[in-house]
Amino acid sequence: MNFTAVNFQEKLENFSEHWSPKIVAQMNDIQFKLVKIQGEFVWHSHAETDEVFIVLAGEMTIELRNGRISLQPGELFVVPKGVTHKPVAENECHILLVEPASLVNTGDADSNLTAPNDVWI
Repeated sequence: MNFTAVNFQEKLENFSEHWSPKIVAQMNDIQFKLVKIQGEFVWHSHAETDEVFIVLAGEMTIELRNGRISLQPGELFVVPKGVTHKPVAENECHILLVEPASLVNTGDADSNLTAPNDVWI
C-alpha cells in the first residue's frame, strides 16, 4: 500500500473552475473536497446531512435565512442538516468541504451550478 499526504495547495493548482468540488480524500463514507468559490451560489439545503465549510484561503460568507456567518482562513462552520444557506465570496476563496459521499453540491435546488459528483483530483 502506498501512503502519501494530500497537499491542498498542490491540488488547488490543478483546477481553476469555481463551484466545482474535487475530492482529495475519503474516510469511510465521508469525503474531503476542495473547491474554489467566487460570487454567489444558490440558496439550498441538505435534508439528510450537516455540511462543513473550512476556509483555507480568502474570505467567505454563509448567508442564512436569519443571519450570516463570515469566515476567514483557518475557520470552519457546520451548516446543520435542513438549514437553508447560500455561500458567497466577493473574491476567490479556497475551501475544504467535509460531507458524505455522493452529496450533491446544490442540495435540493435545481441549478446550473450543480457540479458532477465523485470527481477526484
